[in-house]
Amino acid sequence: MRRRRVQADSGGGFRPRRLTAVASLLFRPRMTHVWTLTSLDEAGLSRLAETIALYSRAGDAVLLSGDLGAGKTTFARAFIRAVLADPGAEVPSPTFTLVQTYTGARFAVAHYDLYRIADSAEVAELGLDEALSAGVALIEWPERLAEPPSVGGLTIALREDGGDTRTVVATATGPFAPRLARAEAMHAFLDAMTTRSAGAGPSWRTARRLYLQGDASPRAYARLVTDRHRAVLMDAPRMPDGPPIRNGLPYSRIAHLAEDVRPFVAVGRELRRRGIAAPMILGKSLAHGLLLLEDQGDLTFGRALAAGGDQAELWQAAIEVLLALRAGGPPGSMLIDATEVYHLPDFDRDAMAIETELLVDWYWPARFGAPVPAPVRAEFVAAWRSVLDPLLAAPRGWVLRDYHSPNLMWRPERKGIGRVGVLDFQDAMSGPWAYDVVSLLQDARLDVPAALEADLKRHYIERMRAIDARFDVTGFELAYAALGVQRNTKILGIFARLARRDGKPQYLVHLPRIWSYVERSIGAPGLEPVRSWLDRHIPPARRSAPLDV
Repeated sequence: MRRRRVQADSGGGFRPRRLTAVASLLFRPRMTHVWTLTSLDEAGLSRLAETIALYSRAGDAVLLSGDLGAGKTTFARAFIRAVLADPGAEVPSPTFTLVQTYTGARFAVAHYDLYRIADSAEVAELGLDEALSAGVALIEWPERLAEPPSVGGLTIALREDGGDTRTVVATATGPFAPRLARAEAMHAFLDAMTTRSAGAGPSWRTARRLYLQGDASPRAYARLVTDRHRAVLMDAPRMPDGPPIRNGLPYSRIAHLAEDVRPFVAVGRELRRRGIAAPMILGKSLAHGLLLLEDQGDLTFGRALAAGGDQAELWQAAIEVLLALRAGGPPGSMLIDATEVYHLPDFDRDAMAIETELLVDWYWPARFGAPVPAPVRAEFVAAWRSVLDPLLAAPRGWVLRDYHSPNLMWRPERKGIGRVGVLDFQDAMSGPWAYDVVSLLQDARLDVPAALEADLKRHYIERMRAIDARFDVTGFELAYAALGVQRNTKILGIFARLARRDGKPQYLVHLPRIWSYVERSIGAPGLEPVRSWLDRHIPPARRSAPLDV
């Protein structure tokens, strides 16, 4: 298999050394990525289509070029079945209908076959612009177009090799170019994993690639399935720093967010050493940000609850994991590999404060339609300063950071704390032990009744007193309340940002729940400055009104 052939042009972009005629006609970009694959059989072409489907987004044009019998329809069918998550879906050729439409969970697909188009003006009647606004346009015979789509996209040029195999040249432009580069890196990684096993393990090269819904981060996930094995691929490219916002540092550095997969590898290894069911790492490419992980299934706590699970049983099992983690002591140095060591960052004042300020940076403009006034912001920062001081002196240990239902897997067939699979811990820190208890018992995505929260918090305290006679109950209660308000304040800002900046308004449905958690904790001693600020500037009557996004 041959790899990418790219060279820089004088304009600072990239230009492929050889483009197909269609790609040359349709795209004249400053940034292009070309990926060439040779000797692909029908199964290999289908796996390529599944890979491209993983990295496609609404608004993409995927153009399929090649002679009759080159494999365009094979590619299109595999692509559409991947989007529908249905390997047996009927996908008829649109040769006579000209277009067939499909609705997937992520986006719609409009499959065009323009072979019978005699006049390019006929294309205007097929709703191409509307298809691109709603999803992906998958176009066979794009040479029939008088003009290219008004967006960058992907051209798949297929050529028969003279037998049952094909050469494919994928050419991506605009926003698709970096995504095609990631697809190529993933493909090469799976090839390497298969070659390394040398027949002794699964052939991940030929595994089906199924999209998995990820979290609110830029990370992407796919399930790999062979006849006898399953795994999860995490695609987590190194994140570039954003603009400096304070003391010359970007938000990610101040808040101690993971910039690559190294923290995930190190923390996961240490959690497993302590008996916590973090996914095993089956393969890794630290340089490319790709991990092959143990597949812990689909039964998140949320799905288990929706299927009739007992919330008290589930959440208590998760409390037992936190107790076991605490009994094992605070984190020390952790190995990334044989030579590289990782230490958890400290959940310091700057990190705590910058998280609370997400409320004034993002929630306030969404609520009031204008930036927060400077004096009001200054009051907010000052109010939090007095609240954060005691937290810095609280007993410190593991903070997994997002220990709540979307990241907890229910495995009832296992024993003890192994019943709870733990995901999404790459942003872990060293901080107040109470933080993860709050994350669990004030779950941002699911209602935790106040009575259940109180019962499980009481259970945690009783167990801790049995483990450690010096356990400070009062200090824990105060830290729990303060961190509850701190964390939920942060989440209000994050969900407003996801809606306003990232076009994900679905997160707004959780805001009433998050405000209810704030109100459970805000009356605790020591929180008077923050409570006063909220009552004056975002009183309860304003908290329930819809946001302007």
